[in-house]
Amino acid sequence: MASGELNPNHYPAQRAAKVVQHYLTAHYGSPYRLFGLQKDTADSGRKYQLELLVHELISNVRKKENCSAEVFFAKGEERTPAQVEVSCKELIKNNTLDQEEALFQQYKTNQSLLSAHDLPDRYGHMEPDTKPLWHLGIVASSFVMLNESTEDTLYNMAQVANITQLFESLVLLHDMVSQEIPRWKLLFTWSPSEGVKVLQMEQLPHCHECEKPLKTD
Repeated sequence: MASGELNPNHYPAQRAAKVVQHYLTAHYGSPYRLFGLQKDTADSGRKYQLELLVHELISNVRKKENCSAEVFFAKGEERTPAQVEVSCKELIKNNTLDQEEALFQQYKTNQSLLSAHDLPDRYGHMEPDTKPLWHLGIVASSFVMLNESTEDTLYNMAQVANITQLFESLVLLHDMVSQEIPRWKLLFTWSPSEGVKVLQMEQLPHCHECEKPLKTD
């Protein structure tokens, strides 16, 4: 296996780092907790070793945490999920349990199902009370992006086309390498105590009529 330092701003390092972001979001995210990356370094080959600064995206907490990670992309014609190991001394502590419990009770007691669509809309806007559902869509889609990521992809969430408790969602992803917008249908559950559990995920046929969202950060 070849080794050597990669420029953190080049795509090979960014792709490995993005997989780590999907891993952290899938395993530790919630309607009020998402994670972003500040910088990364890596060595080349199929195995990437990274040093990252992780920060929490939703809160106003400015603390950043040093994490180390190892990402391994298996060889072979059959696509297999990347193997990811992450070590953080402690994930950024931002107690959102009260907010999560309030949202959980809201959708448990609501006489009508919570639902939303086009998050964000084609102009990048969404109503404030729909943002927790957008965040849930990001957490659930991180399972898909983690499973689908290879050395040749770089996924971001583009849009939650629709989401209805408990919880069926159509999400649009954005592969920044191919510029394709794959559509995935997800069925998942969420609770403050157990987090997001993805029960089913299915990639839908390509839609030529689907308009690409303008915001794909």
